Amino acid sequence: MRILFVGDIVGSPGRRLVEERLQDIIEQERLDLVIANADNVAGGFGIIPRLAEQLLASGIDVLCGGNHVWDRKEILEYLPQQPRLLRPANFPAGVPGSGLYVGRTRGNETFAVLHLQGRTFMPAIDCPFRAADRELGRVPEDVKVIVADVHAEATSEKQALGWYLDGRVSAVIGTHTHVPTADERVLPAGTAYITDAGMTGPQDSVIGMEKNSVLARFLEGLPVRFEVAANHLAMNAVRLEISAETGRATSIERALYRLD
Repeated sequence: MRILFVGDIVGSPGRRLVEERLQDIIEQERLDLVIANADNVAGGFGIIPRLAEQLLASGIDVLCGGNHVWDRKEILEYLPQQPRLLRPANFPAGVPGSGLYVGRTRGNETFAVLHLQGRTFMPAIDCPFRAADRELGRVPEDVKVIVADVHAEATSEKQALGWYLDGRVSAVIGTHTHVPTADERVLPAGTAYITDAGMTGPQDSVIGMEKNSVLARFLEGLPVRFEVAANHLAMNAVRLEISAETGRATSIERALYRLD
C-alpha cells in the first residue's frame, strides 16, 4: 500500500498548495491513501467545517487535528458528523469526535488512522500511551494497516511512543513542530517512524507565521498578533510503503513538493 502523509497544513497558502498539487501527486505516485494534519488550516489556528470539506474534496482521505482543533467553535458540532476529521484520542471521554478512523482505500483495502497528542509542554490531557492501548483494542482484527499521527512537542515523547507502538501499528508519524526531522526509519518490529513530518505552507516564515512579527515577539517580549506568511510554498510529506497483508512497513522516505 502506497501512503502519503502530508505535514501540518498552514493557512490559505498551505491549502492552496494541497488543492493545486495533490491530485497530480496521487496520480503520478499511484497513491492508495493520503493522510494530513490539519491543525492550522484556518488562519494558522484550528479548522472550520468548510475548509475541512475542501481538503477532503482535494484528495485527502483522513484529516488529523491536534492541540488547536478546538480553536474554532464551529468545529464542535461538525466533528461528530465527519468521522474523517480526527481529534486526539487521549482527550477526556465525552468530548466531541473521535481519535480513530477505520476505512477503505481507493483499492478497497482496509486501514485505520489513530491520532494521539503528547503531554510534555502541551495541555494536560489523558495519557497517550494508555489511550493508544485502548483505541488499538477497538480496531477490527482484519485491519492490518494502522497509521498513527502523534501530535507532540517533545521529540523524546514522540520517540517513546514510536518504540511503544513498534510492531503494533504500521507507522508513527510525528507532527506539531512544523520542522521536518531526518530520523526516518523502519523500527525492528516493522513500524515506520519519523519524529516530525514538517509543514505544508510558506517556507519563508517562522513555522508558518510571518517572520517579522515573530522576531518582534522575541526581541520585545510584548504580545503580537501572528499572521500566516505567504512566500515560497512547499509541502513537506512522508511516503510510506506498507504491506496490506501484514501491516508491516517496508519503507519510509521524506518528500518535498513545491508550487511551480
